[in-house]
Amino acid sequence: MSFARGIRLSSFTGFTRMVLTNNCSQSSYKGIRFYSSDHENESYEAFTERYVKFFDGVDDQFELKRGLNNCFAYDLVPAPSVIEASLRAARRVNDFSTAVRIFEGIKQKVENSNQYNQYLEELKPIKDELGIMTKEELGF
Repeated sequence: MSFARGIRLSSFTGFTRMVLTNNCSQSSYKGIRFYSSDHENESYEAFTERYVKFFDGVDDQFELKRGLNNCFAYDLVPAPSVIEASLRAARRVNDFSTAVRIFEGIKQKVENSNQYNQYLEELKPIKDELGIMTKEELGF
């Protein structure tokens, strides 16, 4: 029992190698994680297509919120087509509050108010069609 070795695979962290050495005078642990070794860089167009397709298939609130969480976690502002698909999904599952929160998420992701106003202008037809208002339009 002077040392033990183990290998563990985890779907969240990639490949993890652990070497555990246990001597009377010394204990050490060495772990190596490869987070992005098997991932390719995804283009903005592929990202947009993936999330439009995802939101087109959403049938419940949990999936909608999970998709929005994942979509807004990236270091980019989703394309208007992704926002349109998510607004249609929110309407389909009858979740008005999430639709309003989508606009709040856009407001947080853009760099300045001019960009936010451009998103609002581009999404105005879908807002009117679905009867969705922003937090500001609701008076908050």
